[in-house]
Amino acid sequence: QVQLVESGGGLVQAGGSLRLSCAASGSISRINAMGWYRQAPGKQRELVARITTGGSTSYADFVKGRFTISRNNAKNTVYLQMNSLKPEDTAVYYCAVDNFNGIRYWGQGAQVTVSS
Repeated sequence: QVQLVESGGGLVQAGGSLRLSCAASGSISRINAMGWYRQAPGKQRELVARITTGGSTSYADFVKGRFTISRNNAKNTVYLQMNSLKPEDTAVYYCAVDNFNGIRYWGQGAQVTVSS
């Protein structure tokens, strides 16, 4: 059984900051890449940021310069620091963890709401 527990979502005014965390536990073998996706109402889920085991990062254009992804391999935890938030960042944010067998696990989702 694998569990991904997310925390850190909430309501913030435009221009504010939030930090999301996602901790993986259970019988998850060798974590590979970790990432964050988001899904706004009526829209498809989209990649926000991704980080490899070695620490290489990639970001969607719409968050570059505002969001930072990081991870703690010892704690099997991935973080997303979100700064300069905009109303269009409002969505449910999901963490995703891939193992080296190509299996992806999803978190339960964290609501992020940015008011104007």
